[in-house]
Order: sequence, then structure tokens, then C-alpha cells
Amino acid sequence: MRWCTSPVAPVCWCDNSSTPIEPVYPNSTTGEPFPWNEPRLPASVRPVNYNLSLTPNLTSKTFTGRTVINMMIQHDTKRVVLHSSDLNITKATFQVGKDKSVEVKVLEYKPWQLIAVSFPEDLKAGQVCVLTLEYKANLSNTYDGFYNSSYNDVTGAKRVLAATQFEPQAARKAFPCFDEPAFKATFLVRITREPEYITLSNMPKAKTTTLPSGLLEDEFEQTSVNMSTYLVAFIVANFTSVSRNVSNTLVSVYSVAEKKEHTHYALDAASKLLQFYNTIFDVDYPLRKLDLVAIPDFLAGAMENWGLITFRETTLLVGNQSSPLDKQLVANVVAHELAHQWFGNLVTMRWWNDLWLSEGFATYWQYTSLTTVFPQLYPGDEFLEVRFKAMAKDSLNSTHSVSVSSQMTSPEDVLEMFDSVTYEKGASLLLMLNSTLPDGQFRKGLIEYLNKYRGSNSVTDDLWNSLTQVFVIALVLVSFSMVFDGYRLWMCQAQVLPQQESVSDMMRTWTLQKGFPLVTVSCKDGQVNLTQEPFLLSRENTTHTSSLWHIPVSYVNDSCSQAPSCRQLFVLRNKTATLKVSDSVKWLKLNYMNTGFYIVHYGVEGWAALINTLKTDISSFTAHDRASLIHNMFALSRFVSGIDRDVFLTTGIDRDVFHTTGIDRDVFHTTGIDRDVFHTTGIDRDVFHTTGIDRDVFHTTGIDRDVVKCFISSRIPGDLERVVFSVAAQSDSGWLSLLEAYGHTTYDSEKRKILQALASTQDTRRIVWYETGLQGSIIQTQELPLLIGTVSDGFAGHLFVWNFVKENWDSIIEKFPLGSYPIQSIIKSTTSQFSTQMHLEEVQGFFSGLKERGHPMRSVQEALETIRLNQDWMDRNLPGMGIVWVLSYELY
Repeated sequence: MRWCTSPVAPVCWCDNSSTPIEPVYPNSTTGEPFPWNEPRLPASVRPVNYNLSLTPNLTSKTFTGRTVINMMIQHDTKRVVLHSSDLNITKATFQVGKDKSVEVKVLEYKPWQLIAVSFPEDLKAGQVCVLTLEYKANLSNTYDGFYNSSYNDVTGAKRVLAATQFEPQAARKAFPCFDEPAFKATFLVRITREPEYITLSNMPKAKTTTLPSGLLEDEFEQTSVNMSTYLVAFIVANFTSVSRNVSNTLVSVYSVAEKKEHTHYALDAASKLLQFYNTIFDVDYPLRKLDLVAIPDFLAGAMENWGLITFRETTLLVGNQSSPLDKQLVANVVAHELAHQWFGNLVTMRWWNDLWLSEGFATYWQYTSLTTVFPQLYPGDEFLEVRFKAMAKDSLNSTHSVSVSSQMTSPEDVLEMFDSVTYEKGASLLLMLNSTLPDGQFRKGLIEYLNKYRGSNSVTDDLWNSLTQVFVIALVLVSFSMVFDGYRLWMCQAQVLPQQESVSDMMRTWTLQKGFPLVTVSCKDGQVNLTQEPFLLSRENTTHTSSLWHIPVSYVNDSCSQAPSCRQLFVLRNKTATLKVSDSVKWLKLNYMNTGFYIVHYGVEGWAALINTLKTDISSFTAHDRASLIHNMFALSRFVSGIDRDVFLTTGIDRDVFHTTGIDRDVFHTTGIDRDVFHTTGIDRDVFHTTGIDRDVFHTTGIDRDVVKCFISSRIPGDLERVVFSVAAQSDSGWLSLLEAYGHTTYDSEKRKILQALASTQDTRRIVWYETGLQGSIIQTQELPLLIGTVSDGFAGHLFVWNFVKENWDSIIEKFPLGSYPIQSIIKSTTSQFSTQMHLEEVQGFFSGLKERGHPMRSVQEALETIRLNQDWMDRNLPGMGIVWVLSYELY
């Protein structure tokens, strides 16, 4: 027996020597057989255009809709299958070509959110058909689909609005559609509204018609590009805007009226970044307008809907008292979402298993663009930090590959792809590739990729093929130029990536297998021995210990180590390899500027040489290389594969480096990282908060009594608000004063800082206040994951929060979909401090009991693995614990 598939028929069991067995179809809601038996849509029908008409009622929180789908038949078929969720379809008609439209029956299979129309005779390939569906539904009370929201204006009056969030699979909650990224089409949207509201959609407004009822119908231009359904968006609200023309595009930033003055920084950032992307990608932004909208009640950080990007207020609005960190956040998110207009929107992954082609690219260009446009924000330093973050997750056996199996179909599986592996590791691999290819070839390959697949869909191999094609052409040109420029130029190019190895050969080893390598290096008499193995914090249930990567190993030595021109490269493809250096080399530092996604272990002698150089001439290394060395030390102290912790003791790391350089007082002080990485625009102030120094620093200054008075009179600098609020919240009077201030503050960034401070209290009487986040009355429900994470960080609160999550799990997953990033965050934060067998069994037992209702498997596996690692770490290191292991546990 084997599985067989057909482009026009569902999967079925087949026998090689007999007639295929008839497939078994599930029952629809009416009890009739549903004419399709797979969760993914058949390829027999393709949408060409959607004509959407929606009438939301913000008072009754309902809406009606009419969707007209023009489609093309790709293969002969007796069925049209598409998505619909929580929509009550009241009428359906179908038209073939110029035939008369006839009413048809719609069948529904709710477990897969599918609807279908069946026909007695085949629809023929090449025919044009029209399916018209009329329906009614409730506005969603969660944060996806077409959802209702509310906020209080400056007078305290309640305002309502309706907005959309369709990524990844929620467009089907607003209109029946082919809700998979490969089913691109054009869209024409009409929305009926009351006169006091405005409406927004992906395209500019074409006209407004007054209806007999007194309502207004806004019609938007048909999209000039083919779009995936998850990028469609529309908003009904009472917003105002500021605008600017940039390269034939009208850029606008929308907000509630009283926060209009907070929109100018985002407008300036978006304008500069749009110009940068138009130039660097050599493909102009294709729409005539670009709206950025701050929504008061929005779960995601932002969403890249084409032409109508939606944001949380904290990620778009910047007030007069905003800290440099607040501005950095806004610039980061705007840069990320604008990059999506090319990577994700213009070229879209074929299926969610290649989500990194969208999110990894947006993350990479987020930091790369800001390096040019806003260098004062030090984006390269932040990019270094997020690469370390990605490694922390990717060192667990419960991690996943960047590009996963295309058989992934469940909503939970899709949502769990939105994590640091997809975003930060994906971006890290692009950085590594760019630093490996000859100058300019990475950009040329991306331009080739964008032009070849613009308006359509791609898979990861399409990217590698575009980059390889450009690289091969470059090699041919370089080979030809040897006649004129000599041997030196050829060697400069060839040492970067050998001619016999394609980009695909190298990068598939990074995207198709999970985890990353540890490179162990030893050097003697000019001979350098390199060995690779997977870097895993746990060997339990290991599935990839035999993995090998094609590692572009960059290195510098004592004769030249700071400038980029000092860097040399060697591709390590096998388990072991040897390279030659000069006999006079005293030390090697691998992974120059930490552009490679791997950890390095230098052995006793190697570490001793590097540490001696750190103590005698710290300027021998760039700031990023110093950070890389420290990160590697921390990581190796938790590694389980034979790295003897005495290596660190015998080289004097714990006593000499961490003591004499002041690291035990201010973790990275004399390595220069506090000046170079944690720059002087505010991060070096807020770093005190995250290291715990805030508890006592300001205690005797009366801040706990006067903090609110200072806050109201704007005498607290924006970049000190978080730390000052947190100190004040540790006293009873300060906590109550902050709670009062929280109710009066309208600026979202300040509210979040106060909220985090309130949740940081160690007073068990106050901790239970966070539970109001689930009701959404005092605290917006969107902030519940932040609250839970902050309370979990404290010793007094982590058990309270775990019990709260257990008792309210069903209510939590009504607000946040299973597998979503908020659920990932809640599971991680509430279990990350556990380190006993009792808690391991409790967490395992709780989630095992939820299997029938479903639970996010990967997040739970990660939580269980982390608890086991905590157990192991405590068992191995509590006796005689040294500072290396204290810091590694806290920081890695």
C-alpha cells in the first residue's frame, strides 16, 4: 500500500496492483458527505477577483456581507471548496461563463473551516465562474478576523471601532475565501458606515455614496496587485491623520484624534524608510498610498497589510516625553512592516512552512535599513542581541527547522511558526549569507528574486536559486577579469564561497535541519584543527546529533583583528577539517563580528590566549567580538557534551575576567559593551532595571513617595520612567499611587511602563491584581501576556501565575488562539522558573489532560525541556557554584 495524490482528487489509499479504493469523505453539518477530505484546499479552482461588500453595525457588534468571487477552473472538477468560519451564509448563487446564475446549496465542514458547492457534472478547465455568497456574522470578540474594539477618549467617553487582523488564517472569519497564501487575487472592497466614522482599506477610496438609510457606502479602488487573503484589511473608526507625499506614494499615519501630535515621528521614519527600500530593492513600492494606523486595542505588535499597516499604539506613537527606547521601538517596527511590502506582500511564501521568507527577511531588513537611515539608534547592537536570543531557543531539542514540512496543516502548527526561530534565526542566516558572498552579490540576488517572483509565490529553494544564479554569473565575470587583474582578485573572490559549492548547497544545511553547530578549534604550530557538532543543551530525545552544516567560518588573529579587511574565511563542510595559518599567530578569534550562527570553543590554551589579550589590550577586539566571546562562555557553561567546567576555572575566567574587569559589578562594564552595545541613548539607563539594580538604587531618595507627583509634572525623563516606576511600586503607597496614575494616563507607552511596574511588586496582596487583565475592564486583555510575564519574573509571583493559568486556561484560549505568540509567551513565562521533578510532572500532567481539546505541542515540549534543564543545572552546579554559572543561568 502507498499514498497517492492527484491535482484534482483528494488523497486516498491506493494499492499498486488494484483499483484505488474510493476515498472516505467526512460528514458536513447537515449530515451529507462533504465533497473533500483534506484540510488544504484542492488546486482545481483559482480565485481571480473578489468583490466584497460589508455593512458593520458597531452598536450591535454584527455585520452583514456579500462576497462575489470570480474564479478560473484549473482542472475538471465537480466541486468548489473554500474557507468560511463563523459566517452564517444566507444565500449562494453560482454562474458558469455567461450562463444564468442559479442558486446552489452550500455544505460546511466546521473542523477544517471549509465550505463547498458540488455539481452533478464537471466544471471544465478554462471555464470562468462566479460564486456569490451572502452572509451575516458577529464581529469577533477576540483579536482576529473582523473584530470590535473600544477605547476611552480624552474626556473619558467610550469610543468603538472595528478593525481586522487576518494573518495567518482569519480572513475566512470576515468573508468566504480561498484562505491560503498561494491563492492570490485582486480585491474590490465596499464598506457601509455611519457618517461620524471613516473607513480605510488597502487601496485609496474611489467614491462615497449616500444610501437611502442615511448611511454612507465607501468604495475603494480595486487592488492593483494580486494579494493573498491574509493581507486584506479594512477599518471603521473615528481616526485622524497626518500625511506626506513620498516617491509618488501618499504616506499617512492615523491615530485617535487626541494623539495626532504623537504621529510625526512615525511619519518621518516611514517616509525615509520607504525611500530607502525603493532604492535598495530596485523595485518601487507598487501602491499609490501607504497608511500606518495606531489601533488602541490590537494584539500583535503590527501587521503588514498591503497599503494599510496596523500597529499597537506603543509601536507607532511617540510622545514629547518618549525615551530613546520608545523611538527605537517605533523605528524598528515601522522598518519591519515596510520591508514586508516587498518580502511577504510582493513575493509571498507558497505555504506557512516557509514563513521565514517573509518574517526572516523583514527582521533582517529591519536592522539593515536602520543602520543606514537611523544609525543613531545603534540597530546593529540590537541585532546582535536578538541573534543571541535566537540561539537560546534553537539550542533546545524542541526547536524546529527554519523551513519545515509542507504537510503542516493545523492552525496550531501554523501559529507556532511565529517564533524567534522563524524571525531572528531566519534573519541571522541572511546576515551570515550576506557576509559570506562577495560584496553586492546578496543584493543583486534579492533583486533577481523579487523581479522573478513579484506578484506570485515562492519556496525557499527559489531564493537560493536566484542567489546562486547571480553568484555564478559573478564568478564567470571574475574568472574573465583574471586576464586583466591578476591572481589576487580571483583568490579574494574564491575564498568567500568555493566555485563548486552553490548557495543552495550551503544554506539548505541551515534551513532544513534544526539547531546550530558548535565549532571546537585548536591551534598548534600553524595548523588549526576544526571540529563541528550540534550545540544542544539537552540530549534527551535527540534527533539530530549527526547533523552537519556547511559553516562559513570567519576568523581574525593577533596580527589583524579589528577591520573588516582582516577577516578570512574557510567553509567547514565535514565533521573535521584543517587549515593553515602562520606559525607566528598567537591566537585566533573565530566568527568575526558574530555574523555566523554558531558557538565557538577554543579549548584551554585558546581561551587562555584570548583572555590574556582581553586583560592586556581590550581594543584588540571589536565590541561585537567581545560580546561574542562572553556569550560563548555563558553558552558553553551550560553545554552538556563534554565541555569541562574546569576549563573556565583553570583559565581564570571566573576570578580574573569577571572580577578584575568589573563584570561581577556591571556585567559587561570594562569589555566596552556598555558604551558600544548598550549605547548612551537610553538603553544604558534601562539596563539597570533588567539587571535588578532598581530595587535599591533610588530607595532612599523618596521616589516611592513622590513618583506620581514627578510623573504628572513631567519631571521624570522618559528613559528613566520604567526603572523609577518599578522602584516606587515596591512600597504600598507607591503602588497605590501608580494604580491611580494608570487609570488617568492615556499615552499607551507610559501605561505599559506603569503596568509593568505594578506587576513587578513582591507584595503578595497586590500580585493578584493582574487577574483583572482577563476581564479586560481595568486592563486591556491584550496586555495579559505582558502582565503574566512580569509577575512570573518575580519570586513571589510565579506560583500565583501558574495556578491562575491552570484555573483559567479555557478563558485564556478564548482570547488568544492556541499556538499564537501570546500563548507561547504565557506557557514559557509561567514555567521557566520551575526546576523540580514535582513541577515537571505537574506541568506535564496539566497539558496532557488538555490533549482532547488541543494544546500547542511545541510550546509545551519547550517548557518541559527547560524544566529538565533547570533541574540538571541545579543538580550539577549548586555545590560550589561559581560566578560563571550564576551569570550563565541568568543571562543565557
